[in-house]
Amino acid sequence: MDLSLLFVEWLGTPLWMWSSFFVLVIAILSFDLGILHKQNKEIGVRESVKLSALYIALGLAFGGWVWWYVGSEAGLAYLTGFVVEKTLALDNVFVIALIFSFFAVPRIYQHRVLFWGILGVIVLRAIMIGVGATLVTEFAWVLYIFAAFLIVTGIKMLVIKEAEPDVSKNMLVRFMRNRFNVTDEHHGERFFVKKAHPRTGKVTWFITPLFMALVMVEVADVIFAVDSVPAIFAITTDPFIVYTSNIFAILGLRALYFALAAMIHRFRYLKPALATVLIFIGSKIFVADLMGLEKFPAALSLGVTFAIIAAGVVWSLVKTRDQQQPA
Repeated sequence: MDLSLLFVEWLGTPLWMWSSFFVLVIAILSFDLGILHKQNKEIGVRESVKLSALYIALGLAFGGWVWWYVGSEAGLAYLTGFVVEKTLALDNVFVIALIFSFFAVPRIYQHRVLFWGILGVIVLRAIMIGVGATLVTEFAWVLYIFAAFLIVTGIKMLVIKEAEPDVSKNMLVRFMRNRFNVTDEHHGERFFVKKAHPRTGKVTWFITPLFMALVMVEVADVIFAVDSVPAIFAITTDPFIVYTSNIFAILGLRALYFALAAMIHRFRYLKPALATVLIFIGSKIFVADLMGLEKFPAALSLGVTFAIIAAGVVWSLVKTRDQQQPA
């Protein structure tokens, strides 16, 4: 094997760094599914918190390595992207909870849906970030469009109160039910099942509600990526930092879901903080230009982002301390 190939750069980063990252992700997922969750089981809040702490520690450790090997600016950019993606994912948790509730997914199989969902996310985010990186490289002005989009999105989040989405009216749900054979009941952990068609009596394939939930979770992530991918590109244009910070934040989300789903009502006032973060991240590109800076200071960007999010979390917990979890 020609070892020199490992030092060939792809998207500005040596192949050995990309390879090492993917090997690490595969090892983490294999350990999760093959050892920790070899058998289907319900995940309680305590186990969820422990797993989340492990994933956050791994994500921060990787960020520490980036800081040490690549440099402090890259390390700060990674940490900022990690914090932003982790926080924006809270909205995703709320939508996933609605999806699981609508399809009546038993808690014992929810981890299976989230596990396979993360594999799809790894591929979909790679495509979206690859396209974004190409656009930014070829057309530098695209970065200003991303920034303006974030500012507009943040303002809309502050001004417009969004209604709770109705999964039953979703076009994709109606499309799957009209175009495919769909079972009304779950069949354990299976996404597909063979059974006799009620009208023809012919044995054919059916998709289960568990598979429909998986498809909806994947689509939800694509929708949320429309916000999070431009946000991370507004922080750094390095595809390696963009992708790795995104994936490490999402890896931990799957574990954190079971704890957050039990207390999502406690983060009712976090959305204004998320909106403010988007406005700040988008506006700092224009601020840097006005001040004649090549780039907005990475340390200041991380500090402001963390302060806004921390304030939103603390305010939410204080304001909802006497509220009970809704049924």
